[in-house]
Amino acid sequence: MNNKDLSERDICTKYIIPALEQAGWDKELQMREEFELAPGQIRVRGKMVSRGKRRRADIVLCYKPNLPIAVIEAKSNRRSMSAGMQQALDYSARLNVPFAITSNGDGFVLHDRTGHGEQTETTLHLNEFPSPADLWARYRRWKGLDEAAEKVVLQDYFDDGGDKKPRYYQLNAINATIEAIARGQKRILLVMATGTGKTYTAFQIIWRMWKGRKRTDSGDNLRILFLADRNVLIDQTMVNDFRPFAGAMAKLSTRSKTIERADGSEIDLPLAVDRQRRIDTAYEIYLGLYQAITGPEEHQKLFKELSPDFFDLIVIDECHRGSAAEDSAWHDILTYFSSATQIGLTATPKETEYVSNINYFGEPVYSYSLKQGIQDGYLAPYKVVKIHIDRDVEGYRPEKGQRDREGELIEDRIYNAKDFDRHLVIDDRTRLVARRITAFLNEYGDPYQKTIIFCVDQEHAARMRQALINENAELVQQNSRYVMRITGNDPEGQAQLGNFIDPESTYPVLVTTSRLLSTGVDAQTCRLIVLEREVGSMTEFKQIVGRGTRVHEDTGKYYFTLIDFRGATSHFADPDFDGEPVQIYQPGPNDPTDPPETESAEELAPLEDESGEYQNPEDETVLFDPKQTEPETKERRQKIYVDGVDAKIVAERVEYLDSNGKLVTESLRDFTRRALKKRFTSLDDFLRRWNESERKQAIVEELEANGLPLDPILDELGKDLDPFDLICHVAFDAKPLTRRERADNVKKRDVFGKYGEQARAVLDALLEKYADEGVLNIDDTNVLRISPLDKLGTPIELVNAFGGKHGFEKAVHDLQTELYKESA
Repeated sequence: MNNKDLSERDICTKYIIPALEQAGWDKELQMREEFELAPGQIRVRGKMVSRGKRRRADIVLCYKPNLPIAVIEAKSNRRSMSAGMQQALDYSARLNVPFAITSNGDGFVLHDRTGHGEQTETTLHLNEFPSPADLWARYRRWKGLDEAAEKVVLQDYFDDGGDKKPRYYQLNAINATIEAIARGQKRILLVMATGTGKTYTAFQIIWRMWKGRKRTDSGDNLRILFLADRNVLIDQTMVNDFRPFAGAMAKLSTRSKTIERADGSEIDLPLAVDRQRRIDTAYEIYLGLYQAITGPEEHQKLFKELSPDFFDLIVIDECHRGSAAEDSAWHDILTYFSSATQIGLTATPKETEYVSNINYFGEPVYSYSLKQGIQDGYLAPYKVVKIHIDRDVEGYRPEKGQRDREGELIEDRIYNAKDFDRHLVIDDRTRLVARRITAFLNEYGDPYQKTIIFCVDQEHAARMRQALINENAELVQQNSRYVMRITGNDPEGQAQLGNFIDPESTYPVLVTTSRLLSTGVDAQTCRLIVLEREVGSMTEFKQIVGRGTRVHEDTGKYYFTLIDFRGATSHFADPDFDGEPVQIYQPGPNDPTDPPETESAEELAPLEDESGEYQNPEDETVLFDPKQTEPETKERRQKIYVDGVDAKIVAERVEYLDSNGKLVTESLRDFTRRALKKRFTSLDDFLRRWNESERKQAIVEELEANGLPLDPILDELGKDLDPFDLICHVAFDAKPLTRRERADNVKKRDVFGKYGEQARAVLDALLEKYADEGVLNIDDTNVLRISPLDKLGTPIELVNAFGGKHGFEKAVHDLQTELYKESA
């Protein structure tokens, strides 16, 4: 076969891989073929869901498994050796590797980004490809790794032989962290969007350090501490991602607990603290809650039972929730174990005027943002439904002398959205919100979509639960857990948290909460998030959005919806919503880090619930109450309940993410029109391409492959249109004909007169099939095997009725030409 006729995959198999093997590269261990860089951005319009183009590198070269150092992009032999260089450079930048290589089978072009080569781009013969040792030596120099650092960097990943492999951005995060540690960096910050696998990333980092380094004083394995501030985070981590540490791992807790794993098996969590609060020092991996091992009083600082050099590595999960603030209760832990390497994990680095994660940990060694995750297709995009209620827009002023439910005189002033459900309650407004949530679920035909409703406080969450129960009485009658409140003071609701986040569990479905579910909960199948309270903090807003960003293909969850009743989604317009973190505050040696009493103070107290009382983290022992150290405050004013005041929706609009990650208001029809006009510049351009295409279905398939399936817009228009008419009508405002009208017009022109009786019967049947089902591939002889054509004769007999296959194909081509004669 001529080389020019070979596909890119054939070029890889016949030329590139043999040349690599000749240079010393191991095909099984050092070559990753068809390496996925992005599954394709998920696009949503109305009920239409599609994926953009998948990105894959032809070959990624790894010095060791999961340690990539070069990308090779193959092209057909009809193109030049360097034809794929821009693509290879893009992929090498994504993987943070210095070598971008292209080949068409004749040789290689190697682009060296290290700056240490004689020249940046070099052309090589097939037998001149560099060896693994050669490229690794250049890589080491580029990264600044000496021999001691190299030993740490080359430590193996955990691999149980299963299908789970780190994604490209996880590889970047893990390798960047290990390299920073190997170079002696003591404080490290990793920024990864919610839903991108921070805990799995942390596990691989800890595994490689645990296996790759020994304590210098004893030669024992390293001792490592994993800190979090939610019990559910610790428990999920121990039974799932950290499971391979079994036997060497324990929880810093006195309370025993049995946890169900993802595979249904159960395990009793090993504990490292006895009832006398003595710590068992025989373990190597410790997991603990900040609030379980520290407190404002000296005798409550359990961590001081250990020597300051006990831990070699500390990983702080969700470090934006306070560990970077020098006044936080648990900052003592980081200071006490200051000799340990400390790694902060966060989805939202806290950068305010008062608190800076970057100031504490340094610039992130790697960042993977929500926007990147959505554009790659690893995270679910969202659409936003903004609903405006008349009382929120216009405000409410009581009539003169009006009294509340308790008979008390209502203060005469204008109450607005900030007051509702915090200071003043209008029950009809609550019922209206519950009714609209229920209507949304029913409109989408699935009342079992996992939903989180964020309320002002626990009392509001209780009222919202009741309103939703009344709106969904039949579903609640089938199972009382259809609607539940899960808040800090509701043990029955908290007991159902595991079922809510379990993709296999149907109930609970609708969950009302205030702040308990805003962070750290892995709700993979959450499809609807309702904002029924203001969200003043950008950090918290990002965390709330993160509850819905996980893709769950097994249940068909590719996007989620945000319904906003309180204007909280105005944060989307903030330039700081997504992007690289920017340092705002850099205190000098004598500068205070104490923030004044603002919303930032609220973020630094994750254990304070909305009632102002200390929130016990599930069943954990409370060792201190932060409120004990604060001065007494005035008694909180009781809420005002007003009866006889109605509410109604005055405006509603839907917004989508565009290709640049910006929210735009756009209908499915407008989106389709714009997308089609990008592909077809004019009606004449479309008609030319349609008429020139031998297979009309190929045009439809091409549109679908590029994220524009036509079925959803057909469903919205509610007409039996041919794709031809759909495109002409939606993109170019041409008057459409239905498939039946097109078929009838062909019959009226009597274009089948030149054929015999059996051939005319076949063409009539094909026309009917087109009119009823819109079959485009009627030139495929397999259609002759389908009813009713199979009743007219065997496929061979029917084809022979046209004088053979060529005659059949010409007849069908003429039929299609007649179908599309009326083109505008």
